[in-house]
Amino acid sequence: MSKSEKVEDILQDLEKLYPEVPVPLDHKDPYTLLIAVLLSAQCTDARVNKITPKLFSQADTPFDMIRLTVEEIRDIIRPCGLSPRKSKAIFDLSHILIDKYEGEVPQDFEKLEELPGVGHKTAGVVMAQAFGVPAFPVDTHIHRLAYRWGLTNGKNVEQTEKDLKRLTPKSLWNKLHLQIIFYGREYCPARGHVVENCPICKKHIRKSLI
Repeated sequence: MSKSEKVEDILQDLEKLYPEVPVPLDHKDPYTLLIAVLLSAQCTDARVNKITPKLFSQADTPFDMIRLTVEEIRDIIRPCGLSPRKSKAIFDLSHILIDKYEGEVPQDFEKLEELPGVGHKTAGVVMAQAFGVPAFPVDTHIHRLAYRWGLTNGKNVEQTEKDLKRLTPKSLWNKLHLQIIFYGREYCPARGHVVENCPICKKHIRKSLI
């Protein structure tokens, strides 16, 4: 099977398993999504979704957020981990959104990545899920699966993103990155992975991992 045939087969399997993919992080607009994605660093989506209702009940706009102190934000988001760094980033980026963008989240990769606490992956998630702009945010789960399936050499997430963008149609990127995340959680975990129970790995796991 050629690599293009392998990719097509994987895409078909993912579409059958996940024809609909809800956004994992609860939000109501680009700002609340941005905050939720920032909080999800080294934290599960499930835990973020338990924390954000309390945070957003007090501040769901940058204007409301800067009325809180960094300490108040930190106390609310503490269960997400890295709370000192994340609380300061949330406070500072809210100020920047007000000062530079009239309180709106910019629809621009570079401008997003300039915000405190916002890296390339976070910017990609916001552009894809809030604005519908094609992006392929690669987290450690997508990186792991792409390597297992032989779609990338596994050197780093940056290379994996380039490889997946080259191998897959741009029109599918926003949905596909979510499909792979859902698949990884259900069938292809980092630990305790059973190839026989993993529909795609049964067919496509790279020989070096067998």
